[in-house]
Amino acid sequence: MSSCNDKSQILENEEMQNSVNIDEVIFKKSFFCPGEMASWQVTVNAEKEETLLLVNKITHLDQILDVQKQKIRVTPDVTQYDFEWQPPKDSPMGYGLDIWVENDQGDVLAFVSTAFDVLEKWTQHPRYGFMVDFSPGRTDGDQTLDQLLPFRINALQFYDWMYRHDTYLPPQDPFIDPLRRHLSLETTQRLIDTAHERNMAAMPYTAVYAASISFYEQHPDWALLEKNGKPSFFGENFLVIMDPRPDSPWTKHLLSQFSDILTNTQFDGIHLDQYGAPKVGYDQEGNSYDLAQPLAALIDSTRQVVEESRRQSGAVVFNAVTNWPIEAVAPADQDIVYIEVWPPYTHFTDLGLLIQQAQTLGDGKPVVIAAYIHPAYETNALLNDAIIFANGAGHIELGEGGGYLADPYFPKYEVPSANLREKLERYYQFSIRYQNWLGPTTQAVNQQMVRIQGYETDAGITKNKIMPVVRESDGTTVISLINLMGLKHGEWEKELKSAPPLLSNLTVEIGSNGKEVEKIWFTSPDLGDITLKPLSFTQEGQTVNITIPTLNVWSLAIIEWKN
Repeated sequence: MSSCNDKSQILENEEMQNSVNIDEVIFKKSFFCPGEMASWQVTVNAEKEETLLLVNKITHLDQILDVQKQKIRVTPDVTQYDFEWQPPKDSPMGYGLDIWVENDQGDVLAFVSTAFDVLEKWTQHPRYGFMVDFSPGRTDGDQTLDQLLPFRINALQFYDWMYRHDTYLPPQDPFIDPLRRHLSLETTQRLIDTAHERNMAAMPYTAVYAASISFYEQHPDWALLEKNGKPSFFGENFLVIMDPRPDSPWTKHLLSQFSDILTNTQFDGIHLDQYGAPKVGYDQEGNSYDLAQPLAALIDSTRQVVEESRRQSGAVVFNAVTNWPIEAVAPADQDIVYIEVWPPYTHFTDLGLLIQQAQTLGDGKPVVIAAYIHPAYETNALLNDAIIFANGAGHIELGEGGGYLADPYFPKYEVPSANLREKLERYYQFSIRYQNWLGPTTQAVNQQMVRIQGYETDAGITKNKIMPVVRESDGTTVISLINLMGLKHGEWEKELKSAPPLLSNLTVEIGSNGKEVEKIWFTSPDLGDITLKPLSFTQEGQTVNITIPTLNVWSLAIIEWKN
């Protein structure tokens, strides 16, 4: 391949070249299963008609696995070309795909980088999205989900799809939900099928202890009580909190509801929500009980229900609101650790700490963060994803209508700008491509092994520093550098009106812990080209010295150690 450095020289003379565009690289599935053929489409057009060469290069990390070449006749009209490749059956595995068009002289006229992966199940590398529109007669499901394929969204939380919090399936269809929305189970079923065609899992939202007022009035002794002996309400007389302990009548009813959901729909598991409070309940005799262990037990019981209907393909996810009760629920029998972030976890630095704690308590389970901001806060959005992805986690943020989660009530999503959408797409593809160096299968390492000349890196500082995030896999150390310089504050949910300044030629010292460097690579999702560039280095004793050429928001140095 002509390198991208070669490409930049060529583009200086683009007036002499045919203007060629690679319009799209289209994947019709969010991931591929082991043994499944990977396939994609490339659309190309040009200013004038010409015979050129279309090249597809497939990589895994720094290894070239295949190069496919096809002579094409470009025209001003968009032409589509189909490609396929048989990946190894190993999973989880992320792959790079670099596509370019060159002329007979080998000049690169157009170039794009993207990614795909092979997973046994979406939870191996979760890219969780959301759906909120289940209105009768909805017909735009294909268009809606196709908008999510560039991000390789591989699971969708169907938020508030149900008839009632205590009775999920409607007595008739269509129906009206508690907020007076007109919904249809038939629409939900169609959207599930549409998701499955794209290898996207469909997860039904459920609440672990919420019941309607009318249901409570029929079962008043099923409620969780406050210290004063009265029931605990959520919202203004909207829902009543029920007793979720393992042997309670409510829990038996809820598990039966889960079984009904999985028997009567094609949902792929159960998504369990809670409200973060109450944390303590009281029974009819005034005895208090802590809710942490009952919630962990409910996760385990839900797993049994899911396995009865879906075997190993089903998933269980529980929302640890404000990171509570993480010590009890992270080790429980769920597929991922899902944390909805609220104060006191307000700083960018808190996001990484929450993820690393969850990975430890969950014994390496993948982690998904829910952290809501308005997508107009574009600097916040990029910094959040940089920190979350660099720590090997996922972020539920994208979904319905090309929207972005701006509020805990998912229907209040907002639509990001085309500029932010393009950048987020690159961040997602970057995290997929390098997941075997960055993702859930890697381990966190103490950042103190990294020093940057002239810049603070201390974990206790929340702004005006460069944040190192260090992950290790077999024989490799990956150092993410995240730019928090020049920020007015270090809070992830409070708008930053300006981006951090572009930094260049950073001198970085890395502790080698007695190991010898084989080679070092540089890359960044902030660049149009996310391929690896070799990085020169020196090693003296226990210290490796490198120069990071550029840091916009997030840059990586990948160190491969000698055996």
